[in-house]
Amino acid sequence: MKAAAAVGALVCALVLGGSALATSRSGGVSGGTIGIFADASSDGPVSKILITGAIGDYGTATSIDKNGKVDQNGNYVKIALKKGTFEIDSTVLNAKLNKAPGVFNKATCSFSFTGSGGVTLFNGTGLYKGISGSAEITLRFAGIGPRLTTGAHKGECNPNNNAKPLSQYGAIIGTGTVKL
Repeated sequence: MKAAAAVGALVCALVLGGSALATSRSGGVSGGTIGIFADASSDGPVSKILITGAIGDYGTATSIDKNGKVDQNGNYVKIALKKGTFEIDSTVLNAKLNKAPGVFNKATCSFSFTGSGGVTLFNGTGLYKGISGSAEITLRFAGIGPRLTTGAHKGECNPNNNAKPLSQYGAIIGTGTVKL
């Protein structure tokens, strides 16, 4: 479950959804509804992200700590898109994910986890300079864990949080509103 929460933190930072646009006097987008779609299957702190609506862009989301240092278990996410960057504060989301129950099947060593919560966007550069807003993110994560190959519990599911899943799937989807 710890791995799912870590992935959720990373991924949850990749939040937002929708399609409404507001246009500024200069003809550029000044804000509106967004949709966020991110891959939460990564074993590391970086994953792919796609944002639709008022932000039509794609790139990567990197889990970081409050000081901007890469941290797979960080409460912040650095979103690096083709037209600029911004950060997401996922502290509230991560707190909810850490309390959300998961499902584990001992017979098949399979597990799943779903959780939702809010995030805020800030600290933009490039086209996203001055960004502000919030989004509601949902993380879904599932996998098949390995079995122990030796010892008294040989053949049973490996309960170690550091055991690498044999296969895993994760998705982050969210909707929100931004001002640019």
